[in-house]
Amino acid sequence: MPTRIDYDAKIPNNVDLSSNRRLQRALEGWQPKFMNWWAEMGPTLETHGVYLRTAVSVGREGWAHFDHVIPQDYRWGIFLAEHDPDRRIAFGQHKGEPAWQQVPGEYRADLQRLIVIQGDTEPASVEQQRLLGLTAPSLYDLRNLFQVNVEEGRHLWAMVYLLHAYFGKEGREEAEALLYRNSGSPDSPRILGAFNEETADWLAFYMFTYFTDRDGKYQLGTLKESAFDPLSRTCEFMLKEEAHHMFVGTTGVDRVVTRSAELIREHDTLDIAAHGGIPLDIIQRYINFHYSVSLDLFGSETSTNAANYYTSGLKGRWQETRRKDDHQLTDDSAALEKPRPDGTWGTEEIQAILALNLDLRGEYIADCHTGIKRWNKILADSGIDYTFRLPHPGFNRAVGINSGYHITPDGTIVDEQTWQDGKKNWLPTSEDLTFVRSLMKPVYERGKIASWVAPPSNGINGKPFDYTYVYLT
Repeated sequence: MPTRIDYDAKIPNNVDLSSNRRLQRALEGWQPKFMNWWAEMGPTLETHGVYLRTAVSVGREGWAHFDHVIPQDYRWGIFLAEHDPDRRIAFGQHKGEPAWQQVPGEYRADLQRLIVIQGDTEPASVEQQRLLGLTAPSLYDLRNLFQVNVEEGRHLWAMVYLLHAYFGKEGREEAEALLYRNSGSPDSPRILGAFNEETADWLAFYMFTYFTDRDGKYQLGTLKESAFDPLSRTCEFMLKEEAHHMFVGTTGVDRVVTRSAELIREHDTLDIAAHGGIPLDIIQRYINFHYSVSLDLFGSETSTNAANYYTSGLKGRWQETRRKDDHQLTDDSAALEKPRPDGTWGTEEIQAILALNLDLRGEYIADCHTGIKRWNKILADSGIDYTFRLPHPGFNRAVGINSGYHITPDGTIVDEQTWQDGKKNWLPTSEDLTFVRSLMKPVYERGKIASWVAPPSNGINGKPFDYTYVYLT
């Protein structure tokens, strides 16, 4: 498989698509449907060109090319990471066997389901963010939004290729359905709840790209371990692109906190709403919401499906090959913290093979703490006595063992009335949302930025902040 990407083809690819005319025709038939979806559900704001990066190679020597591109002319394609002919399955009952180049019949339905669920998230986030360009705080931020959107579109292509290439008629039908479902639709919503939530302001966008795209990182990381080699190589390259999305979220929240800290110091008050800044308690409530909704994406703490995927070799653990165990988990155990009906917490010992979702969630939570530390350091360096915190994993949950309980951010189990009374202090209120949206005035002048967010410390690809990242119509 070439590491360079063929951009002379109608569909850019490095999978030698031209050698399989039937597959090529099928994907070329899906391509105009994708373009129709992009025109209808993609970014609303029209541009004359956005400074976007495009993959030109999947090799380790470097892979990105930057240039101004009109988003609807972006060359979406099919890119798999380099093939390792000696790759072996690293876990489960097939551990040590050669990685699969085709789908084993007994695992066909499960693999297809995993690909469909991952594929469904990619266009969903584009749909959630389609109006944000109308209120971009700077051309730099507008460029980052478009970069995230076109790459999510390419990640959809990545999953659609697998469905078409390896799953026959059923795969083609599932690829069609990926364009039929829409985020928030009452009749045909996206599969996972977090991808039906509204992303109506830029603070929510930064939180989404920090917390929810970070879930994507961990889900892709487990699929990268898959015994099905085409899926593994697809996810390995997707992870390279996903890193930028999390960068947008991390530095975006950095800049909101920095600007809020500046206004607090300037006016000597935490109540900076009147001065055009986002108060720290509102930022905390946004953290609480987006973190808790993203935790639901990991599924139930105990899962026989996850155990079966692992045993079969379909989906591994985060950084599976670095784990110092037998990669079978037949005799290992894990501790599960559970709420009790009497309002206390207990611990249950369960089989590790049943706690794979819990294991992955733990890796994610540890990673999320790095952002909290960053944002608290900004406040500490500004001499501000305020501390952001991640809420307890049981807080505001709709999935798993905590979903039937009312749990406060500090982990206290409370009754319905106490929850309703405290909710306004823990989750964004309608007043919070209205206020934040009132700040969302577009700033399209080169080198200028909205007053509620600080400029970035560095531009994109060595360019300054005042570079013309976007040409508007």
